[in-house]
Amino acid sequence: MKKIGVVLSAILSVSLLAGCAGDLSGSTYSRYEARKVQHVEYGVVESVTPVVIEGRTDGGVGTVAGAVVGGIAGSEVGGGKGQAIATVIGAVAGGVVGSKIEESATRAQGQEVTVRMESGQLISIVQEVHNGQFFRPGDRVRVLDSHGAARVVY
Repeated sequence: MKKIGVVLSAILSVSLLAGCAGDLSGSTYSRYEARKVQHVEYGVVESVTPVVIEGRTDGGVGTVAGAVVGGIAGSEVGGGKGQAIATVIGAVAGGVVGSKIEESATRAQGQEVTVRMESGQLISIVQEVHNGQFFRPGDRVRVLDSHGAARVVY
């Protein structure tokens, strides 16, 4: 019974931490970005292409939580050396599955926005779609650039 509580706690932890993944939309700023100077240029959206922004694979949260859950589940199988082998196999399999779950949970709908700047320069920026709202060709936008990290906003 105690092991079931540990398994449920691990699953809940994975779910909560997956929800903490960073937002890559143009309207969300990290704590580090606050109060930093941004260079502003204006332009007009030329085209918008829907894209998928891959999920996180570097976080390790899903892998670790999955390994814990898999190891606990594997430890319930057999006895002696068989139990030890099942624990290891369960941990490895759980880690792989946990990593896939984390990647899937942090995948996002994105958009590649191509903007014709007032200078005539043509640029393209990929960012997450915010509230299902895509930019449209002809939209007048601001492009904010801070040390190579850029975003398109109205």
